[in-house]
Amino acid sequence: MKLEKGFYRYVAVLTLPIVVQNILDSAVNMADVIMLNYVGQSSIAAVSLATQITNLFFWFLFGSGTGMTMLGSQYWGRGNTDAINRSLGISLRYSLIFSGISAFLCLVFPSFLMRIYTPDQELIELGSRYLRLFAPGILAWGVSYTFLAALRSTGRVAVCTLVETLALILNVGLNALFIFSFRMGAAGVAAATALSRVIEMLVCFAISMRSRTVKIRLSYIFHTHRVLEKDFRKMCFPAIANDFTWGLAVSVFSLILGHRSSDAVAANAIIIVVRNLGCVLCYGVAGATGIILGQYLGAGKIREACDSSRALLVLSALTGALGGLLIYILTPFITSRANLTSTALSYLLFMLHVNSFYIIGTAVNTPLIAGVFRAGGDSRTGFWIDLFSMWVWAVPAGLIAAFVLKLDIKVVYLVLCTDELVKMPVCLKYFFSDKWAKNITRKDLEVER
Repeated sequence: MKLEKGFYRYVAVLTLPIVVQNILDSAVNMADVIMLNYVGQSSIAAVSLATQITNLFFWFLFGSGTGMTMLGSQYWGRGNTDAINRSLGISLRYSLIFSGISAFLCLVFPSFLMRIYTPDQELIELGSRYLRLFAPGILAWGVSYTFLAALRSTGRVAVCTLVETLALILNVGLNALFIFSFRMGAAGVAAATALSRVIEMLVCFAISMRSRTVKIRLSYIFHTHRVLEKDFRKMCFPAIANDFTWGLAVSVFSLILGHRSSDAVAANAIIIVVRNLGCVLCYGVAGATGIILGQYLGAGKIREACDSSRALLVLSALTGALGGLLIYILTPFITSRANLTSTALSYLLFMLHVNSFYIIGTAVNTPLIAGVFRAGGDSRTGFWIDLFSMWVWAVPAGLIAAFVLKLDIKVVYLVLCTDELVKMPVCLKYFFSDKWAKNITRKDLEVER
């Protein structure tokens, strides 16, 4: 395995800003939980369930964003910035359509959406207020996330991290203001998040106006480019379907817990934050993987891409092991400060121990599906792998364990966490075949309109 000189330095340059951003993301979510800890367990549980609904929109954005990175990083390797901007316009069009639908549903039918996840009337009311206030922020989120994905594809991850850091710091400050000064509780979290997303979008517009490479052009949003539109649909739609169906399955996990126990929901709200904190390094490597391999493949360096992918996989697996160790070490600290019932605390302790090992699977599978495979334009394989592991295995097994066999909630949670183990052998087999390593750019793109 031969790596180019300065390879690990370039990995660090791309990875560290993404890691910083992920840490800040986790810190903001942790701050939400800590602040709501003073309000009550019901607020924590309600925000957790409402967030599962808004996360469905995020997983659409994540799929669209990685699809944008697929095309953008390869065309950046080829030196075609016009293709990147046209791909951005196509991606923004779909993001605006879906974000508009999502915002409408959260604004008009929040109680209906919350009832899908829980029969608890108090949680429904608190969650409905959250969704109504957060709805305007969804549209802004759709624009900013897509634009920043295009920037990342060109390697400008530091700028993206700076923008998102500004939004996250603002989010925490507004959370404190709305929760403690205005006594808004769970609704204050929604208002703070929505306002910070709007400001983030405005900053993205300012960057776009000054950028010489990646720009938001209205003409590209509304004008159909036949060749790129075809490529976007072929490569990005499976990625969007993959991440949306995966996110929907994770949402069903919360639904299962919500219909069995509000204590389990509260414990899981803390677990989501802790797990994201444990995964910050491997998510950073996964983000860098898609960019680096895409640029290699776009430049026609197939062998270099394959060699680099193996080094990146080993690096990601090591970060997953470190993340699991971090969760294990922090377990006593987390459980001693969680303002939960004794039952919820017992669930939390068990979930923390499970996640000490669970994220190792995440550290292997996520860089492969969302990084390596998509770097070569292959978003279909990951879609089928996740579809099987989630919807053929984990979701049915969880539903049977919870509502047919009526097993203890700890056993149900353990069953739900087997998805990463199921998908790992298939991911590794396809990875080592090198069938994913393809140059998806078009030589004649400049003359076709």
